[in-house]
Amino acid sequence: MQILFLIGRLMYAALFIESGIGHVTKTKQMGAYAKSNGVPAAEFMTFLTGIMLLVGAISVIFDFMIFFGALLILLFLVPTAFMMHAFWKVQDPGMKQMQHIQFMKNISLAGAALMIMFFSYGLH
Repeated sequence: MQILFLIGRLMYAALFIESGIGHVTKTKQMGAYAKSNGVPAAEFMTFLTGIMLLVGAISVIFDFMIFFGALLILLFLVPTAFMMHAFWKVQDPGMKQMQHIQFMKNISLAGAALMIMFFSYGLH
């Protein structure tokens, strides 16, 4: 059953590795988008969250301090869902639907982070 946990961790972390690399390498572009959504110190926050995602994902992949790695991911996902994907503020139906999907994706992934934290708490 350990192989299932490893495969699940790899699948879960893949998104955050890719996203973290984007945050770190495209800070200016992603920061501009974050700023347009009201994120304070947007470029700095973009870079910081990129580091959080990379550290969190690597922690989850290698099952090293996994509770804290999943916590870093959780601390990214929840604020991002509400700040960057506030579908309730969008008027255009197509954009509203896209933002709703992104919001729900982040909330679902946050739930998975909570489960990782729960199952890892007594194991490490």
